[in-house]
Amino acid sequence: MNKHTRLIVSLLFIGIIVLAVAITRFYSRTEKSADSSKSQNDIVKRLNFDSSGNRAFKNDEGLVGIFDSSERIIVYPEWKSIKFTNNKDICIASKDIHDKELYGCIDYEGNIVVPFVYSNIDLKSSAERVFYIADTADKKSSVVYNSNFDPCFSRAWDSCEYESGELTVKEGNDSYVYLVKNSVFIFKKATVNGNVLDLPYTVEVNASGLTVPMIKKINEYIGKYVGFVYERDPKEAEKLLSEMKVSSNDKISGLFPDEKKVTSKKLLGLSDITVTSAPSSGKLPQYMVTLKALTGITYKNEENKPKRLKGEYEAVIMFTGSSEDDLKMISGYFIDEKPDYPTPAPEVQTDAQPETEPQEN
Repeated sequence: MNKHTRLIVSLLFIGIIVLAVAITRFYSRTEKSADSSKSQNDIVKRLNFDSSGNRAFKNDEGLVGIFDSSERIIVYPEWKSIKFTNNKDICIASKDIHDKELYGCIDYEGNIVVPFVYSNIDLKSSAERVFYIADTADKKSSVVYNSNFDPCFSRAWDSCEYESGELTVKEGNDSYVYLVKNSVFIFKKATVNGNVLDLPYTVEVNASGLTVPMIKKINEYIGKYVGFVYERDPKEAEKLLSEMKVSSNDKISGLFPDEKKVTSKKLLGLSDITVTSAPSSGKLPQYMVTLKALTGITYKNEENKPKRLKGEYEAVIMFTGSSEDDLKMISGYFIDEKPDYPTPAPEVQTDAQPETEPQEN
């Protein structure tokens, strides 16, 4: 995803949140004005309270509001539930909208600060950090909020799980794991998937400093490089090379480029694909991708006859960069210089039998 596309996606995400806030505010104000003539301000039952002395209460219709330490009502009782948070300015509330109990956040004046589009908003905390996971009403996506209820990521995830100090977020079949440490989310590892030449593959990422857009770009270039190696059409191979934006200084080569005996190569599968950090002599970090490619090869033997063999060959792809914008592929090559040809069986030579003289009768 390029910078322009990423900006559009981020703006779209923010726009959806803003629209959701506007919609829930509309319903809130409409229902509030419709019920303003009713006697809902009577404090019938006192509920939980925060550290500043503000307290939730129920009125005679079972709706919840908040009064302060002087028992002055500061949040109108129009909510189905209210739960205080560690943020002294924001609390979690729920409201029936279109016959569904939806959750969001309000401030202490009853203004909506997080849209009421969630089936739940759960507190997740450790010694290092306090955050919240909010699941949408359709159970199809989740948003991670910090203690100020700002989104921690510029996207919603398909699911989010927190356990033993690690946050795992998923997007399709891809998953990303973050350590919750020093009040920030620190990327730890990821498992992402791809497909090249109609063959699926999985990439295990274990490199510090990477972001989700960088991982996606590395995965995209893995597919393009493998496609380049096994592409039979020179024009298509050149196109893939240009899409990887490699320069003349970059060391990009295919599989057995100088082996004249090889007449064709076919990819049968990819395995053991890993991304790790690599030593860097410059200012920008470097990352190394290793993979194994199971390959079917056709070659000509000493008698110029076509033969076939199958082997697994290891490739190394190098990247450098500190962000999606400056991340680039700088090399790609296979370690083996030629296939592991079968050794011809030695010719079996039989010893000549000595002629025997005929015996006299």
